[in-house]
Amino acid sequence: MHSLILIADDAPEMASTLDTCLTRNGFRTFQTNTSQAVLATHLNLKPDLVILDVRELCADTLETLARLRRQSDTPIVVMSACDLDGERLRALHAGADDYIVRPFNPDVVVARLLTMLRRSGALAPERRLRVGALEVDTEGYKVCVRTPSGETPVSVTLVEFRLLAHMARLPNRAFTRVELLNACMTDVSASTRTVDSHMTRLRKKLMAEGVSDILESVHGVGYRLQKSG
Repeated sequence: MHSLILIADDAPEMASTLDTCLTRNGFRTFQTNTSQAVLATHLNLKPDLVILDVRELCADTLETLARLRRQSDTPIVVMSACDLDGERLRALHAGADDYIVRPFNPDVVVARLLTMLRRSGALAPERRLRVGALEVDTEGYKVCVRTPSGETPVSVTLVEFRLLAHMARLPNRAFTRVELLNACMTDVSASTRTVDSHMTRLRKKLMAEGVSDILESVHGVGYRLQKSG
């Protein structure tokens, strides 16, 4: 089950954009638009993270932020169009864990949220990651293909394993080549072409075991593990 994020937004059109960004990256979301509602919803739903997306950091927002912080240690992110250090400090002093300025880069926002969720323990690593017939054992460093007749090991290199594990944590999400390069490769001479080479070899290995529809190229973006259904 993916992390639940509570979005409190005073502008419906902004909430829709943010919600689309998060759900596309595997998060579950719940939206509300008033201070009282977010406080009550926070107590009832117990989300893994709260986002306060506001036009300006007014007194009501700061009070809501402070009350949320008194309720629990749930990570709280403030989003605002105001790019002033003074506003950042006000939010952080009131209890926010991060302050993100609009307009934002969706990939950067997702990365920052994942970091906070990992630190809070809400994003506990899963040992076995499954995407369709593909299974990645993150502790045993093993990859296999599951079929009705059993499971077949797939021999992969360490880099290939890292690539599969990284993508399997968020199936259906398209990862850019640069993201995969930075997350999975330590060789300073590696490039996005290196990512392509590894993906070509991985696809051949999976196809040899009868799996041809999981590892997909996303034109103009990069790659993803496609979870059918």
